[in-house]
Amino acid sequence: MSRQLNGIAAGGGIAIAPAYLLGVPDLSVKQQHTDNVNHEVARLHDSFAITANELREICQRAHAQLNKQAAVVVDMQLQLVLADDFQQTIEHQIVANKYTAGYAVKKETDRWLAENASSEQGLHQRRIAMQDLFKRLMSHILGIELPDPSRLKHQAIIVAHSLTPTDIARFDRRYVVGIVSDLGGSTSHFSIMTKEKAIPGVVGTKTATREILDGTSLIVDGIHGRVLLSPTPAEIDEYEKKAGDYAREMESLGVLKHQRTVSADGRHFEIGANLFLPNEIESAKNSGAEGIGLMRSEALFMGRDTLPSEEEQFLAYKKIVADMTPERVIIRTLDIGGDKPIAAIQTPTEDNPFLGMRSLRFSLAHPEIMRPQMRALLRASVYGRLAVMFPMVSTLDEFLAARKVLEEERQKLQAKGIGCANQIEVGMMVEVPAAVEMADQLAQYADFFSIGSNDLTQYMFAADRGNSQVAHLYQTLHPAVLRAIKHTVDAAHAEGKWVGICGEMANNSLATPLLLGMGIDEFSMNSTSILPIRSLIGELHVRQLQPLVHQAMNARNAKEVRQMIIGRVPVLKNFNF
Repeated sequence: MSRQLNGIAAGGGIAIAPAYLLGVPDLSVKQQHTDNVNHEVARLHDSFAITANELREICQRAHAQLNKQAAVVVDMQLQLVLADDFQQTIEHQIVANKYTAGYAVKKETDRWLAENASSEQGLHQRRIAMQDLFKRLMSHILGIELPDPSRLKHQAIIVAHSLTPTDIARFDRRYVVGIVSDLGGSTSHFSIMTKEKAIPGVVGTKTATREILDGTSLIVDGIHGRVLLSPTPAEIDEYEKKAGDYAREMESLGVLKHQRTVSADGRHFEIGANLFLPNEIESAKNSGAEGIGLMRSEALFMGRDTLPSEEEQFLAYKKIVADMTPERVIIRTLDIGGDKPIAAIQTPTEDNPFLGMRSLRFSLAHPEIMRPQMRALLRASVYGRLAVMFPMVSTLDEFLAARKVLEEERQKLQAKGIGCANQIEVGMMVEVPAAVEMADQLAQYADFFSIGSNDLTQYMFAADRGNSQVAHLYQTLHPAVLRAIKHTVDAAHAEGKWVGICGEMANNSLATPLLLGMGIDEFSMNSTSILPIRSLIGELHVRQLQPLVHQAMNARNAKEVRQMIIGRVPVLKNFNF
């Protein structure tokens, strides 16, 4: 019998292949001085130039193939490389102290990481970006080649301590059939990217790189979070059968592509797709989406040094709205800050960026950016069924101020004879506890709510979901989160408004019965999850789930809730996702 490692399921599916250990070479340097400062400065400049070219290529690939999370972190790295002050600070260290280029890069990187680690846990993504940037700069200075997964020419399972978006952006899906990592959680960015690429994965094993040798035969069970090392022939046969069953199950779901999402007792739910770029619209439609539940407009602002014009935004929004007609398209207004800096917008450094000037707060403080976006959205509204959604609303005053800007721009456009749709739904994301508590008042003025389950959970527990030290507190099935969602749904329904949910909870099959029982009206998720969740909903009777909801909200912890769901919803045993 083989040895087994347990971790967190990521990506789904089963892979059987030899391991490809993605190790990192020794890039350590000691404090060294030089008598040839000009030579060291030249080495530094060369390293930055080569790294910038690499990152531009990876960035283009990330935007084209991986979208959101990958693009965010790669964009950060590119910004750091291109920022004059970062390179100039290192150059100053070389000139003033006669450090070698390698030691100056290490010293400045260590300083940056120490400062950010001590001041804000929420800088996790930026730390990943800086660590990856350091690795690339040092490899060019020291002349040490980094392992490159894009050179893999045979099918293999990548085994790594951790993976960065730049690693995953370089994966060739023909050869990378599975992923195993020491670190990572279910909502870590490379877990999400693994799901987007439909690569079976198990993350958070803690010891994979210590226990797996290069070339070891592996089975990755991305459904249950297991890795089998050197499996026996019988185990290989067993898992090949399971992989076949899983593939057939996924194929069989294709018949649901053009059907509506209806529960076993006849209630219709809407399942929309999350969208990052306009060119993803075909993928969403082919996945059976009943609309776009979340279009992240910040994508138009990323990966560039200038702001998109009103006309550029209008054409992008128009394409999505027109292509998806007659289905609804919900476009979220600019949501930057926190983990999403944008090169074209200079923002001051904040000690707590996740609690700082981000999302709607930023837009209201920058009308020169907000108003053109409102005009572009309004102009696009005549081409289909557009809904506008404001992110991270904390107070009623914020929401009313945002609606006022939208209405003012509508009146200006109409005064110029420029058409706007007569009816545009205007909603808001519920993702902070203050919005949950004030949901009854907010529902009087919002046309709909969309619960951002990732951020809501994060803010409910004051636990950064990207920080492994507090990841155990991030529990989407905890009764505290369930009560917040139920309270929000009840408040909205009391005003006759509908409620959607986006984030990882929307495509969590264990959460689905509870969300149906609570009365969630609309789900928005990655395209690959739409048909499995539609299939599950078709097996559930909503009215029978309501007692389970009340039991779950009165449970003591997420573990009890999970056990309740598994015990009370036997149909889940038939679903491998």
